[in-house]
Amino acid sequence: MATRDPRWVLKDRPSFALIIGLVLTGICALVSFSFDVLNGAPVQFFIALTLALAPVPLLLAGVLALDRMEPEPRSNLVFAFAWGAGIAVLVAGVVNSLNLDYIKDVVNLSEDSARNIAATFGAPVVEETMKGLVLLGMLRFRRAELDGPTDGIIYASMVGLGFAMSENVSYYLAALSTSGVKGLAVTVVLRGILSPLAHPLFSSMIGVAVAHAARRDGSERVFYILAGWSGAMILHGLWNGLASYGGFAGLVIAYLTLLVVLIVLIGVVFRDRRRIVALIQRYLPPYEPTKLVNEADIFMLSAFARRRQARQWAKAHGGKRGLRAMRDYQLAATELGLLHERAARHMVDEQTFHEEQRALLECMSTARADFPVPSMHAPSVARGTPPPGYAPGAPG
Repeated sequence: MATRDPRWVLKDRPSFALIIGLVLTGICALVSFSFDVLNGAPVQFFIALTLALAPVPLLLAGVLALDRMEPEPRSNLVFAFAWGAGIAVLVAGVVNSLNLDYIKDVVNLSEDSARNIAATFGAPVVEETMKGLVLLGMLRFRRAELDGPTDGIIYASMVGLGFAMSENVSYYLAALSTSGVKGLAVTVVLRGILSPLAHPLFSSMIGVAVAHAARRDGSERVFYILAGWSGAMILHGLWNGLASYGGFAGLVIAYLTLLVVLIVLIGVVFRDRRRIVALIQRYLPPYEPTKLVNEADIFMLSAFARRRQARQWAKAHGGKRGLRAMRDYQLAATELGLLHERAARHMVDEQTFHEEQRALLECMSTARADFPVPSMHAPSVARGTPPPGYAPGAPG
């Protein structure tokens, strides 16, 4: 028997290190914003901050919609966003400013030429490095959470959204201060409406690479990380270079490039979902003798639409308690398949495998006991037949 609540394997408990990290990122964000306040009037700053914050909920919802099959711990997601919005922006802003001053003073170029060079060749290296550090931290300290490329894309997108939000405050404030409302409107359209996913897409190159590295050992991991890092910097530099030197045609090419990258990453996510479904279909059938899973359950777990149908059924018959039971069951069953894959790749030792396996099975048992089965269907359910509405079309 487990010596603690089996739901520990599903819980998201903030660690002391996480709390300290959030405090540090918060301080860095405040310092970064204080620079913005000093560079412009307080009223203008709050206008810029409001405009930068406005699209964030919608963007976060879009990113998290990709994370439904095996949701990542909220604390990890919050920290990734906070790292991008605080530490990454502050350090990158200071280093970029120093680079700009160096180019203007030592190379002796005009303000515009120096900015274009710094944006094209300096900023991508600095910014992608700062954003990528949190992904390396995930690889070092939270490797078990990187179950596939989708996880890498999710974490990279969170840090990218945080970075873009804070960076946009500076851009909006500068536009408002120098060009007035018209300049602000143009900047908001270009950055907040037409390219809100630019930074998440750049960082996703590193995210996918780190996720691949998490499932491998040896020098091969270094190759994947360097390849992803290079891809992020090249894509970022290409975007900035086309925007700086290409004029309108350059902007069109830049946006088309980002669109292609977005489509490719969506394809990667859907392919990863099929991989997770295959793991469920491969590793869960041997557990049928435990009565914790049957053909109908595996059928239900193998598609988002059927998972949603099962949650709706659970809520309709059991309210919030039934819905929570179904969510716990689906998550525990999915984690069980992923645990087997980690064991097959020797990413967990035998003791850890058995401890997590036992906890996940107890979670499934507890959740299944709370399934809201109507009394009239109890006899058929006991024989393994799914109740009506639970998994329509499932094997009898």
